[in-house]
Order: sequence, then structure tokens, then C-alpha cells
Amino acid sequence: MDKLAASCFLQHGEQFSQTFKLYPLQRSTSPQPPGKRSAVSMVRCAAPYAASAAGTATKATSSVDVVTGRHANPQGADGVVLSGTAASFDFDRYLSANAKAVHQALDLAMQGLRCPEVLSESMRYSVLAGGKRLRPALAIAACELVGGAAAGAVPVACAAEMIHTASLIHDDMPCMDDDALRRGRPSNHVAYGEPTALLAGDALLAFAFEHVARGCAGAGVPADRALRAVLELGSAAGVGGVAAGQVADMASEGAPSGSVSLAALEYIHVHKTARLVEAAAVSGAIVGGAGDADVERVRRYAHFVGLLLQVVDDVLDVTATSEQLGKTAGKDAAAGKATYTRLMGLEGARAYVDELLAKAEAELDGFDAVRAAPLLHLARFIAYRQH
Repeated sequence: MDKLAASCFLQHGEQFSQTFKLYPLQRSTSPQPPGKRSAVSMVRCAAPYAASAAGTATKATSSVDVVTGRHANPQGADGVVLSGTAASFDFDRYLSANAKAVHQALDLAMQGLRCPEVLSESMRYSVLAGGKRLRPALAIAACELVGGAAAGAVPVACAAEMIHTASLIHDDMPCMDDDALRRGRPSNHVAYGEPTALLAGDALLAFAFEHVARGCAGAGVPADRALRAVLELGSAAGVGGVAAGQVADMASEGAPSGSVSLAALEYIHVHKTARLVEAAAVSGAIVGGAGDADVERVRRYAHFVGLLLQVVDDVLDVTATSEQLGKTAGKDAAAGKATYTRLMGLEGARAYVDELLAKAEAELDGFDAVRAAPLLHLARFIAYRQH
């Protein structure tokens, strides 16, 4: 059984970091029938409403075959199960280990920043506040999908998280969404004041691209791949992504019910949410050495996953509590924002979740089954999450 293990060397200033270990993918030695995907088990993914590929609802803490929807065999050592030609994959462990490695890399990257201490503290306060680290996980998993070493994806994974965090800091400010709570604690502007929060977001956005340049060089990623990753991330952060989506989102606030079309809502969330998700995955595939055709398949997969993330957010905004979400529940409805639940109704939005999940999974057909397992599970984790 081959192991795709990775350790990353991130350059900070003139120093290289310590080694971080990511949870390895594990390959079955059993041959796979042509055109068939391995069955891989879902570990501790709650599914409050979405159905499996076979129409069977999955439940929290169950182990489910993502191809057939049937329960898989119990896990063996290291979370790996071999049953005939089926290989089970411990997604929960994979996600947790990668999130820990990325957290350590982010922590290291922001040590000893040459700036006023309050700015450094404000940046670290939000970046190191936790979260699911889904965008970094997508970058790493996409890199592994195309046969790259996870080490090469860690710099772009960290950069995607920095850009995402910068957008959250700005979104929470009184001039934007005016939210005092983020990830279960006071938003950055509440903790550090509006001027410092604004500058912390700006600094994180700029530092993300500096980090890609330094980190990719330190990890041995070819310069042309690093440049393409920068182009992807830059487009996603600015006029081709988050900034454009946020402007459109604010313009739709308070609009009469039904006056914002589904097409307009899709524009908002393709740019505000999906584009950065897409850029994280595409950047991972690029630094992993993917060809153009595979890059575009990853792009389509991540596009559907990005929209999926937003639709589930809209569902949770009306079904979960603030304690569950770590941010203010019901805020979008109170602000009169256009949301999927407002336009489609709760059941319509839930049906759209199932549709987007099926489309995302279909884009992974034809890839190596074991390497595709993390991305299959990531899509289902996003669809079935409860916070």
C-alpha cells in the first residue's frame, strides 16, 4: 500500500519552517474495475436533510458508501478498510490533520511580522480563530488529486485562508454586515476597533500573495505554477470575485421580496463565495502539476461546491442557532437580504443542495478513486454540515 505523505517547508523571511505532516491518502492494492469508483466511507458527517446518491439519508456518525449509499464495513487500523475492491477512507481524520497542519503553518507565517504589535495581534486574532479550514482542505486535496505532494499546496492553502479571513473581517464591520460575532467570539472590529480591523484585513490580503511567493519557492514549486496560482487567487479576491459579490450583495439588501431574481442571487454568490472556493481548489491543482483539462474539471467541481456552501449557509441561517453557528443566526433575514431560502423556500433550497452535490460529485468521475476520496467527502461534508 503506497502512502502519499507530505511535509512542507515554508519560507518566512530567510528561514525555513519546521516540518508539518499531513494525513496521507492510502491506496488499495486491489485492482479496480475499469470505470468504477472505489467505495469510501463517510465518517461523522451529519446529514440533517440531504439524501445519498441512492436516495438513502445519511446520519451523523454513520459510515456510508458514497457511491451506493449503503453502510460500509467497520474501519480497521488507521481508518482504512479493504473489502474486495472497496477502500474506505477516514475523512474526519484527514480533515482534522490537514486543518491542524494549516493552522500551524499560518501561525508560523505570522510570527515576527515587522509591523506595530496591535496590527499583528489583530491579524492573528482572526486567522487563528479556528474555523473548518475548508478552503485550505480543498487546495490540498486538489493537489493530491492530480498526483502532487501536499507540501506544495500548503502555501496556497494558507493564502486562501488569509484572503477568506480578510473578507470576513471586512464583512463584519458596521459599514458592511455589521456583525459583532464571528466564530463564537467578538468580531475583529469589536475586539480591536474599526480602523485596526480595516487595516488588518488589508494587510492579510496583501500578505496572502507574499506568502504564496515565498512559500512556493521554499516548497520547490516551479515559478510558472506559483504565478498561475497568484492569478487565480487575485481574481477571486477582487473584481472577479469577493469584492464584486459583496457590492452586489449590499445593493440587494432591503429589496422587496421577489425583486431579486435567482440569476442575480447566483451572481452574488458565485462571486462572493464560490469564486474563492474555486480558486483554492484550482490553485492546489495547478501547483500539483495538473494539465489544463484536469484544472477545468477541478474548477467545475469547486464551482458547484462553492455554491453548495452558500446555499447550506442560507438554510442554516434560518434553521440553526447563534450558538451552533458561532455567528448571529437570522441576520440575513432580518436585514432583508436576498437568500436562497427567501427565493426558493426552505425545501426548494434543500433540493438545490442535493442537485449541486450531485453535479460536484459527477466532475470527479474518471479521476483516481483513492485520490478523489477527500474531495468527494468534502462536498458531502459541506452539504450535510449543521454549523
